[in-house]
Amino acid sequence: MEIRSDYSQEEKEYFMREALKEAGRSLEKDEIPIGCVIVKDGKIIGRGHNAREESNQAILHAEIMAIQEANQQEANWRLLDTTLFVTIEPCVMCSGAIGLARIPRVIYGAPNRKFGAAGSLYNILQDERLNHRVGLESGILESECATILQTFFRQGRKKKNAQKQEEQPDMESLK
Repeated sequence: MEIRSDYSQEEKEYFMREALKEAGRSLEKDEIPIGCVIVKDGKIIGRGHNAREESNQAILHAEIMAIQEANQQEANWRLLDTTLFVTIEPCVMCSGAIGLARIPRVIYGAPNRKFGAAGSLYNILQDERLNHRVGLESGILESECATILQTFFRQGRKKKNAQKQEEQPDMESLK
């Protein structure tokens, strides 16, 4: 079967919106809002969202969860003929898992300048020294994908600052 690489812009945006829905599931649980879907033959076969805090497992990134579900759906560790859509550029761990699962194509929304391993800091997915290289595309709904993360971190900083304010003693009452 031939790898589907001819998704229309409308289809790419549809699947990225599905990944954003997964990111929303993370957000509801106060997790870093990253979401992922894996598509084969125009159908979603795997979904995932960050669940590190909830599960106390460092490896439960959105891509890992989606890969696990797709492996079960396909009854195969190889996810040939698929495309992985993720809201942010995959990290080193997830890029390794994508390569090991033989996923041929990744489409992501926003770059990950601190941990990205698909072009920002590293480019594991296209490293010629490795035996599997992945086609990459970025920028699909980039603004929406970046905004959900920026909002999450901004709100987190506000919460931290408010807690610090509450913890500081009232100097006037100490006099």
